[in-house]
Amino acid sequence: MNTLMRKLSSRKLWAAAAGLVAGLAMVFGLDEDVISTVSGAVVTVASVMAYILTEGHIDAAAVKSAREDAPKS
Repeated sequence: MNTLMRKLSSRKLWAAAAGLVAGLAMVFGLDEDVISTVSGAVVTVASVMAYILTEGHIDAAAVKSAREDAPKS
C-alpha cells in the first residue's frame, strides 16, 4: 500500500498522464483550448491528490509514533 501511495503521489506520473491526455486529444483533433484545459485539470487534480496522500501518510506516521511513545499500562 505504501508503494502504491508513493507512486500515486509522484508528480512525474501525473505529468506523464497529462502528456498522454494531451497527446490523445491532439490525435482526435480537439481544439488547443480544450487540450490546455484538460491538461491543466489533470495536473491540478494530481497536485491535490498528491497533497492529500502525503498528508495522510504523515498523519498516520504521527499516530503510530504517538501510540509507540504512550506509556504502557
